[in-house]
Amino acid sequence: MFWVSQDMAALAMHSGGQLAAARWATADRPSPCGLLFWQDGIGHIDGHGVQVPVEACAWGPFEGGMLLWLLMSRARLAAEVAQIGRYQIVEEQIPPLIPVYGTTLPVTDEPVSFAELDPELPQPVVAALAAAWLLMQQPLLIDRTQKRPDKGTARAIARDRLPVPEVTVVDLRRQYTPQDSGAEPGGRHYKHRWVVSGHWRNQAYGPERALRRQTWVPAHMKGPEGAPLLATEKVNVWRR
Repeated sequence: MFWVSQDMAALAMHSGGQLAAARWATADRPSPCGLLFWQDGIGHIDGHGVQVPVEACAWGPFEGGMLLWLLMSRARLAAEVAQIGRYQIVEEQIPPLIPVYGTTLPVTDEPVSFAELDPELPQPVVAALAAAWLLMQQPLLIDRTQKRPDKGTARAIARDRLPVPEVTVVDLRRQYTPQDSGAEPGGRHYKHRWVVSGHWRNQAYGPERALRRQTWVPAHMKGPEGAPLLATEKVNVWRR
C-alpha cells in the first residue's frame, strides 16, 4: 500500500502531463499488486454526467494484462451526500474504498500510447499514476518511509485475524540540487546560469546501462556557480 503526499501528487500530475505513453509490466510497477491512495485526490472520472472523484488506484495481474481500478473513499462519498442534504448513506454497509471504474491495461515491452487505452479512463489520472511509478524509482527526488498502524488499529486488525499491513509513504524531498560544474562533455564552458524547466529524460540503467526508462529531471539552475543569471521575461497572450 502506498500513501502519496499532496506535493508528490502535484508533481505526478504535472510531470504526467508531459508523458504520452507508459509501460504497465510488472517490472515497471513499484509492486506486482498494489493500492495507492492520493492525498486530496487526483482528479475525476465522468459517471453518466456526474464528476466522480478519484482518490485511489489499485492494480494487479489479470489475463495477461494489468487490471486497474479507480476508487473513491467512503468518507468522500459521505461528504458529497451530506452536501445534497436529501439522502443519507449507511456507512457500516459501505467499504472504506469504493471502486468507480475498472479496466485492463496491456502489458508490453514498449510503451503504450495513452490514446490507445480505454477511452473511458481519465487520461490525466492514468498519466499521473505512470509518472508516480517512475518518480518512485528516483531516490534523490523522493523519500519512501514505512508506516505501521497505531496500537488501537493494530489490535482491531489482530482481532479479525488479519496480517498487520505496512504502508509506504511517498513524499517529495524538499531539497534536490543536481551537481553541475558548468561544463559540457565536449569541453564547452558556460559563463552564465539559467533555469532549466522540469522534464523527462530517457535515462540508461541496468546491466551495462543497456536498458532505458523515463527519469524526471526537476527544474534546476544550470551553469557555473557564481556566474550571472540570464533572466528572460515570458508573456502569454490569450487571443480569440
